Amino acid sequence: MLALVKTIRFETDEVISIELISNDTTPLPSFAAGDHIDIKLPNGLNKSYSLMNNPAEMGRYVLGILKDPSSKGGSKWIHEHLRVGMRLDISAPSNNFPLQERFQHTILVAGGIGVTPLLAMAHRLHGLKASFEIIYAAKSKGSAAFQDEVAQFSAPVHWHFDDVNASPPDLQHLIEERIKNRSLSSDDCQLYACGPEPMLNAFLTACDHLKLQHAYIERFKAPEAQASLETKTTYTVALKRSNKTIEVTPEMTLLQALRLNDIDVVTSCEEGVCGACETRVISGQPDHLDSVLSDQERSKNTVMMVCVSGCHSPLLELDL
Repeated sequence: MLALVKTIRFETDEVISIELISNDTTPLPSFAAGDHIDIKLPNGLNKSYSLMNNPAEMGRYVLGILKDPSSKGGSKWIHEHLRVGMRLDISAPSNNFPLQERFQHTILVAGGIGVTPLLAMAHRLHGLKASFEIIYAAKSKGSAAFQDEVAQFSAPVHWHFDDVNASPPDLQHLIEERIKNRSLSSDDCQLYACGPEPMLNAFLTACDHLKLQHAYIERFKAPEAQASLETKTTYTVALKRSNKTIEVTPEMTLLQALRLNDIDVVTSCEEGVCGACETRVISGQPDHLDSVLSDQERSKNTVMMVCVSGCHSPLLELDL
């Protein structure tokens, strides 16, 4: 569907917020905390961005976008070419980072622009009058976008700026301190984190050490992943709906093989972080290299992200 760019606002030197509204009388679909949308940019790229405004709001989507110095043409194009009044082709909202609402307390851990999906969660928790708090880390106070939005909730906020503290945050200490202060058990508390890869790794390590089972992350960039040795051999892919059988050789990816055989696959990030290419697995053993599925979901081998993943078994049957 088409959305109209209503406002663009500079939040920091490198972060802008964008407000999208419907291009016509058709209302924008509702969304939930943790949702993202895909944007098809005029330069041909598809990019996923988190919705950061209150899910209770109808009729608008708000995005926060950092100008990534390593941008391949997504955020760079948006910062340099997007203008108020332009129309963008967007997808309906979807979610790989859902907020659960049954826990006694929630800790939201944001790193830089990773604050965007957590803001939508904070809006939802605030609306539910649920107990939550925020840890917001950034390289500096000047680079930290949406500080007023983070501070608006009746919830404690711990601010950490690397340049002031001369180090990244000690997440294990910060999380442990908050759990002890509230006398929470691991079953009472859930944690969500979004930010750069080193922070997410530190977050997962801290939660593992503290035996916190309900900890969830969302990556905005895929970590480096190496295919297993088994996937470096040729394997066969049987496509049920297309009634085709194709071979995937070590010189190509599964996605490349599908496209070479004119199989239409919906993709967006092509890095295994957005979930747009999720495909049902009928049989076979995928080599899961995505950052979307949980370990439990991977072990079931019922779906896979075909943009990055491969195959351990000689035959892979897909619902394509």
